[in-house]
Amino acid sequence: MKQFVQDEMLLPVIEKVENNERLTLEDGMLLYQSHDLLTIGQLANYVNTKKNGNRVYFIENLYINPTNVCEAHCSFCGFRRDPDEEGAYTMNEEQLLEYVEKRYTPQLQEFHIVGGHNHTVPFDYYLNTVRTLKKNYPHVTIKSYTAAEVVFFAKLSGLTVQEVLNELVKAGVESLTGGGAEILTEEYRLKMSPEKASTDEWLNVHRIAQNMGMKTHSTMLYGSIEKPEDRLTHMLRVRELQDETNGFYVFIPLAIQPKKVTASIKRRTSAFDDMKTIAISRLMLDNFPHIKAYWINIGTQLTQMALNFGSSDVHGTLVEERISHAVGALTQSALTRDELVWLIKGAGKQPVERDTFYNVIKEY
Repeated sequence: MKQFVQDEMLLPVIEKVENNERLTLEDGMLLYQSHDLLTIGQLANYVNTKKNGNRVYFIENLYINPTNVCEAHCSFCGFRRDPDEEGAYTMNEEQLLEYVEKRYTPQLQEFHIVGGHNHTVPFDYYLNTVRTLKKNYPHVTIKSYTAAEVVFFAKLSGLTVQEVLNELVKAGVESLTGGGAEILTEEYRLKMSPEKASTDEWLNVHRIAQNMGMKTHSTMLYGSIEKPEDRLTHMLRVRELQDETNGFYVFIPLAIQPKKVTASIKRRTSAFDDMKTIAISRLMLDNFPHIKAYWINIGTQLTQMALNFGSSDVHGTLVEERISHAVGALTQSALTRDELVWLIKGAGKQPVERDTFYNVIKEY
């Protein structure tokens, strides 16, 4: 690999990767400072191939957002509404089942449930959402709520985080989503999401859930006010927790979306940054099985490219994505299984349909 390197500053990092040595924050900074994207991508592809071979995973899933009413005012969010604001909604049981029935297919593997921090309903509303789905669709896995929502539920109910998680599991939750992480530094969170869970609270929810035996997910929302050091600090914090628990399935870099579809390209992350961030995630997070390319945020074409830059997962069919599309996402809100298979094969990879727990459903 070294004979093709344009940026010789990367040679020590390449040597560490080839010798299976863990990268430091300083190594990550060298990667972010370099413009030798092809070398960084090739290095990430080398690591991913050792972990996952030629396989790329996807799932047939349905996004459900039961409410958009939220007490928090995160600066990047266009989804939330105040209780009496136009467009505010909170699904009751009948509306929830009607929403799912219209979008349900027999091949569906997972309900992915996140929503607003709606303080006008009790904690039991969130439990009943899960109970209702589990009762009517017992074979569908429920991946539900973010760590930030769990912290909110604890405040809403007066229960501890452990007690909240116990109740969620009893209701039918089998995995937590990775959202609410944004950037795991307090400087960022105080500016961008001051009313949501702190860094330590977010990590602690996943720690407790994973120690209960649950496997969970981890995101990073990049492309706003954070610096490369902040992204790397975020990666190192989830890497440290993974060392402790081995409880994460996947890391999901999420490119932030501008508030309007008509926003200038200068308000969006660049393709160069997207590919570099996915590749660096793969290189830094040596203890994560998978790095996900989230096609909702970077589009199908960059997702296809990402499969040769360290990514081994393209998420799923989604059926209807609302949160990124409530702001400036330009992508489709759903893809079919056939389209995902086509996308993966087009990158020279083998599509593997999975369940929530990365068990193989079908190889294509």
